[in-house]
Amino acid sequence: MKANDIRVMTEDQLGDELAKLKKEQFNLRFQRATGQLENTDRVRQVRRDIARIKTIARQKAAEAKA
Repeated sequence: MKANDIRVMTEDQLGDELAKLKKEQFNLRFQRATGQLENTDRVRQVRRDIARIKTIARQKAAEAKA
C-alpha cells in the first residue's frame, strides 16, 4: 500500500484498514507457527503497512490539532 493512497483516506477508513491489517497479521502469525505460511514476505509488508497507517493517522491528528 502506498503512502499517497493512505493519505487520501478519512480517519474512519484508516481505522478500518488498520483493523483489517491487524487481523491479517494475527492470521499470518498462526500460519507461520503451524508451517502453513507460503508467502513469508507478506508478514513484512503487513507490518510496514500498519506502521505507515499509524504514522499518517498521527500526522493527520497533529494537523487537525494545530
